[in-house]
Amino acid sequence: MATKRLRGTTTRRLLAGVVAAATIGALAACSSGGGTSGDGEPSGKLQFLVSSSDATDAGFRAVNDAFEKQYPDVDVVFSTVSNDNYPASKSSRLTASNLDLFVMKNFMETPSYAKDAGTDDVRLAKAGGLVDLTDQAFLKEYTPSLLDAQVIDGKQYAVPTGVSYYTGVFYNKKIFADNGLKVPTTWSEFTAVVDALKAKGVTPFGLGGKDSWPAGLPMLASVASLYPTAADKQQLAKDLWTNKAKLTDPTEVKVLEQTEYVLKNAQEGASGADYTSIPAGFASGDFAMTVDGTWDQPTIDAAVGGAFDYGYFPFPGSDDAADNALLNGKTELQLAVPASAKNKTAALAWLKFFSEKKNYELFLSKSGFSSAQPGVSTSEFLQSIADYTKSYEPAWDQVWFANNKAGQDAVFPFNYPALTPLGSSTPQQAAEAAQKAWSAAG
Repeated sequence: MATKRLRGTTTRRLLAGVVAAATIGALAACSSGGGTSGDGEPSGKLQFLVSSSDATDAGFRAVNDAFEKQYPDVDVVFSTVSNDNYPASKSSRLTASNLDLFVMKNFMETPSYAKDAGTDDVRLAKAGGLVDLTDQAFLKEYTPSLLDAQVIDGKQYAVPTGVSYYTGVFYNKKIFADNGLKVPTTWSEFTAVVDALKAKGVTPFGLGGKDSWPAGLPMLASVASLYPTAADKQQLAKDLWTNKAKLTDPTEVKVLEQTEYVLKNAQEGASGADYTSIPAGFASGDFAMTVDGTWDQPTIDAAVGGAFDYGYFPFPGSDDAADNALLNGKTELQLAVPASAKNKTAALAWLKFFSEKKNYELFLSKSGFSSAQPGVSTSEFLQSIADYTKSYEPAWDQVWFANNKAGQDAVFPFNYPALTPLGSSTPQQAAEAAQKAWSAAG
């Protein structure tokens, strides 16, 4: 989400030195405001940067088009950057003070036990580098609990664009039916499905490992089952930070074993496959399942063109079906205005416009997100998984805060990039490398 959706140290390190520069830029640009036309309407260029995804890009573009029709004096300069390159691009543009609106991820306060591990966007907010949105009327449109989760020092700095779930498995209903398979609810049932598919010459999973982060989705899904409640995950995070738990403990190694299981049963060449190729491969029946987020459902729909039926079920990592009953998710891309923005007027006007129900519903129809506003209708697909989302559970990357002093092996901290075929380590070796990096951080 983890994550596109996995939080890593790369962003923190790239932006750590930018906070001061962005704050200085904020002071210089604070009064410039940027564009209003003669009649007081917003005008000028609105520099807007997001991390790219086909579905969300389509949603933002649809809103941008509608916004420009209402405010013809505004030119929305919409830039999309791949997830791997986004931290560096965001960093450089914040430093150069040429951003008016941008996407943040996992923007939330750091727990006390990990007080030195806050994300760079949080540091930016604390340093005065983001516009305070607390008193903006459009925030009243959003679900209070989502806003509560992103409070920093009692203030609001972001607009949540939606909610995504990403510990589930898309499956081809026809392939399942043709092979007499049912949706698995336990790990043993899941492995039996995989074995049955392989016996019939059907590739079980499709995976886009080229960008690394999609391969982390099975890891997040495994944690969702093995640590099924928010309290379970929060306790694990605290225990790791306080050295009461180790990444080499049996359950932690099992997370990597289950992740490796998916990786080894994916299509040939999965480690070099582009994430954007997976919906088309799924649609054409190249594989029976893909571990992915609900954000990709509109892209899958576009690829299949209504040609076949598919469903979505929680990754069943536990042999207790009750542990696999709910999907885990997160507050999706959060929109913020840097204090250094040259066109704050247009940026705030855009956020107000985006928050209006008809425009927000337009975005949701393209993005595939669940609503961050109460009383907004959801798609047929989201309705079909309502039993799995009836109680919100945060995903692991919404609970875990990486230690900035730890090495790359301990970022997530389940060291999935080291696993074969992405790397060359066994689950035990990957766990040992992660624990070594974690311990070295002190």
